[in-house]
Amino acid sequence: MAKKEAPERKYAAQNRKARHNYFIDEVLEAGIMLAGTEVKSLRQGKANIGDAYATDKDGEIWLYNMNIPEYDSGGYSRHEEKRARKLLLKKREINKLLGAVQREGMTLVPLSIYFNPRGIAKVELGLARGKKNYDKRETVKKREWNKQQARLMRERG
Repeated sequence: MAKKEAPERKYAAQNRKARHNYFIDEVLEAGIMLAGTEVKSLRQGKANIGDAYATDKDGEIWLYNMNIPEYDSGGYSRHEEKRARKLLLKKREINKLLGAVQREGMTLVPLSIYFNPRGIAKVELGLARGKKNYDKRETVKKREWNKQQARLMRERG
């Protein structure tokens, strides 16, 4: 039997600075409640999640500061660009995340927004701890050492 390949994700937005600024302990997939023009704007790849974060409000998880610009051909049904958007998670997942955030001082950071193979928008959330400046420098040192090591191995054959 042939192996099934992982389906291709169509990314609408990625938060590249998140892995630089945080240690990502756990990654979780969540659905997101969007208006019709927001989905169309996401499909064009116009979203920005660089400043976004997730937090609880009345026992639910909400995503704040995510910027989805207005859809050009939206007509009269326009959406607010930086409104709070509800994330769709199971109650058990919500309790687990809220417990980690309250007890351990962690934060919820969106890592990417993508469309799954069925065409549904999903958010990849990371349960993260903040990095100090010396941690960031250490990460850069390791990355550059690995590049140099690979270069030396290629030269030697």
